[in-house]
Amino acid sequence: MTKDARPTADLREAIDQGRTALGIELGSTRIKAVLTGPGHEAIAVGSHDWENQFVDRTWTYSLEAVWAGLQDCFASLAEDVRRKHNTELRTVGALGVSAMMHGYLAFDGEGELLTPFRTWRNTNTGDASEQLSELFGYNIPHRWSIAHLYQAVLNGEEHVGRLAHLTTLAGYVHWKLTGRQVLGVGDASGMFPIDIATGGYDARMLGQFDELAAGRVPLKLAELLPAVLPAGEPAGTLTEEGARLLDPSGALQPGAAVCPPEGDAGTGMVATNSVARRTGNVSAGTSIFAMIVLDRELSRMHPEIDLVTTPAGDLVAMVHCNNGASELNSWAGLFAEFAAALGVDKDSNTIFETLFRSALNGAPDGGGLMAFNNLSGEPITKLHEGRPLFLRVPGSSLNLATFMRTQLYAALATLRIGMDVLQKAESVQLDRMFAHGGLFKTEGVAQKLLAAAINTPVSVGNLASEGGAWGIAVLAAFLTARTPGQSLDDFLTTSVFAGAQLDTADPDQADVEGFNAFMERYVAALPVQQAAVDHS
Repeated sequence: MTKDARPTADLREAIDQGRTALGIELGSTRIKAVLTGPGHEAIAVGSHDWENQFVDRTWTYSLEAVWAGLQDCFASLAEDVRRKHNTELRTVGALGVSAMMHGYLAFDGEGELLTPFRTWRNTNTGDASEQLSELFGYNIPHRWSIAHLYQAVLNGEEHVGRLAHLTTLAGYVHWKLTGRQVLGVGDASGMFPIDIATGGYDARMLGQFDELAAGRVPLKLAELLPAVLPAGEPAGTLTEEGARLLDPSGALQPGAAVCPPEGDAGTGMVATNSVARRTGNVSAGTSIFAMIVLDRELSRMHPEIDLVTTPAGDLVAMVHCNNGASELNSWAGLFAEFAAALGVDKDSNTIFETLFRSALNGAPDGGGLMAFNNLSGEPITKLHEGRPLFLRVPGSSLNLATFMRTQLYAALATLRIGMDVLQKAESVQLDRMFAHGGLFKTEGVAQKLLAAAINTPVSVGNLASEGGAWGIAVLAAFLTARTPGQSLDDFLTTSVFAGAQLDTADPDQADVEGFNAFMERYVAALPVQQAAVDHS
């Protein structure tokens, strides 16, 4: 990655002249903005914390919360620009928006939302997922937009008859900023299957859905879905109305080139330089998922594996687990509360690092302890709802080190189930795996355990320190800075990540054997998790 080692005056001039790129990502718990300079280094950041709500048994965010969060995030970014560079943020050279993928945002012909936003966390689309997967011969996960649409059809929901436009969260924000209803191919691939050869929605499956939903959906599916664009294609410009939505103060001027909106999986691939074939990355936050860029199609459909694309349109096998680090966060909060009750005042970073580092001394196989981190449903293990659990066998030693190792193992266990399909059933080969996200902030802990879980070397570094918001800023820069015909992979390798330093952890054999033993007990105990859902 090129470093912006320029003096502040040079960066101020770049900001004033618009030789910058702005990336904004709406994550599950934080909206983040990153402004990059001519060398693609982050030169200012802003953020806004938010949380989803569970309303009428549906995980959602209100559109009011979306815009309030974006405006606060942009104001935070503008303040960081003033503080660091002594200037106002009035223009940017390029802009991009990314967000959590999938879900269901349905609008009528007047642009009015027809039903509250249904996020990716909702797993109440089982009937639709099963029927569509069988019809297409292609895995349609619960969280995909097409599953949400067809479940609404099956439920006989009144709003379906008034549908005019479906999109994702990133697509919605992009629409309001530019006036264009488009999606980057990576985000689009989480709405409906993509034909890798054409770069658009799969025509055979579009026709099959139209026949299936005839008389129940008012338009052809292709008319409802956003247009698809690959990385590097122009996707509109920031309008006056869009500038005011981001910055009500009036300082930000319209006219910036805007790249295709993308999903958080795609920006994670960009942020870790994992868009080339036989590369992959694991992202761990509220959810945890692995993205493996394939060099061939899989031999058959696997319900544990989603097939999506890179922002450039290459085929990707995705192992997506709804439940990542949230339950770990809850346990850390409990320990922090206990420390405070003892009069020990420690910040959250210290609490997390202490707890995580203790796990390195835990029993490699979990020592008879077992945990399930499911706060929401988990399709890979066929759970429709979540019930976090901790249990142990009589005679096991309940100590902090093994308890924390067990909690970390639980965060990786469902991912391991999906990775086994790729590595064992499909013999997928990986040249490198990169890990990023909050789970990996404590150096050498989750990285080491992930290497054991998938029996593959795992690299971390400061490449993705600003995460997906930086990744979408890089995609925005790719729109304006690439040379004619340059691929995204080449742009990242030669212009963005040249000279990047990585720290790689090889699998430790004792940890590999310990995790394998833990997984045997984990799979055997899944009926206990189901019983908790059924009876509580």
